[in-house]
Amino acid sequence: MQIVFKTSYDQDINILKKTGEYIRVTAVILFMLAAPLLLDVYYLSELGLLLVYVIAGVGLMILTGFTGQVSFGHAAFLGLGAYCHSILMTAGLPFSISLVLTTLFTGLVGMMLGRSASKMHGFYLAVATLAFLIIVETIIGEWTGLTGGYAGYLVPDLEISGFFFAEVWQQYYLDLALALFVIWGAANLLRSPTGRSFLAIRDSELSARSLGVNIEWVKIQSFGISAAITGLAGVLLAHHLAYLSPETFGVLESLKLLLMIVVGGLGSIPGAIFGAIFVSLLPVALSILRDVLPGAISQQAGLEPMLFGLIIVIFVIFEPEGINGRWKKLLHFFETFPYYRKASFVRQKSYLKTERMR
Repeated sequence: MQIVFKTSYDQDINILKKTGEYIRVTAVILFMLAAPLLLDVYYLSELGLLLVYVIAGVGLMILTGFTGQVSFGHAAFLGLGAYCHSILMTAGLPFSISLVLTTLFTGLVGMMLGRSASKMHGFYLAVATLAFLIIVETIIGEWTGLTGGYAGYLVPDLEISGFFFAEVWQQYYLDLALALFVIWGAANLLRSPTGRSFLAIRDSELSARSLGVNIEWVKIQSFGISAAITGLAGVLLAHHLAYLSPETFGVLESLKLLLMIVVGGLGSIPGAIFGAIFVSLLPVALSILRDVLPGAISQQAGLEPMLFGLIIVIFVIFEPEGINGRWKKLLHFFETFPYYRKASFVRQKSYLKTERMR
């Protein structure tokens, strides 16, 4: 069993707590850096797409997992980021400037949505974000002069400072660099007063308000940061898709993002990573399932969203902490073996005193 001896108060806010965590993270980063030497072009492209969804998952995790604001419309920010970046690059702006402007734009739109939704909770907030998604999808589809409408929009080639990223490995390293930056930034955000305010609102808005937290402003900040990160993911996703269509950023994509953080583990950055891996492998499992099921069932158009919903329900009931929770239990088993007790992770229902006032 590993014991952590603390000799400084700064250790309480370290991103990684134990030596084993440093070893695992270092090993993963080294593998990711060496991936172009080890993987075929197809698998490298899929790995880059996985990194894009890691960024999008971290964005939604900040809003839903850390602040407790449910969003069924986060694919709208993914679409806004993809279309805004493509339009700006078509207009002649360099990639770096387009990236910054797109991130700021999606963050501003997110803050505007947060301002409207800051008074909403639960079901009403979910419906409001879903309505926002439908509005954005409709605008993109109908504004043919700017977005190309339902005919689609061709994404310009990825070019940075006159250098074209024509090879898959070049785009992969760009995805990896931005993914590591977003993960590092989100981890540091949670150690800041703003991040602590997010967690306070998630746990109890009444308690947070009694401690002087400006609930409405913090929610607006959460929406803005979350939307900006998701817009950044949309920028990278545009270059992976090469051709944009409004249907790509519909309700099913939002459901996929929500599935990602619920299955991965709400309230944890590793949960977004585990969820992205799960969502990336899900199409393979779905194709195998279609081969096994009878034709009358496998050919149904709603099989994929039904499967998404079923998986979410199963995880909410049987493993609320998601894959990350199961991973922590496995690590705890090996750390405490042979003194592991099954009762270590028995779930208990507990309430804050302030929650009883509702």
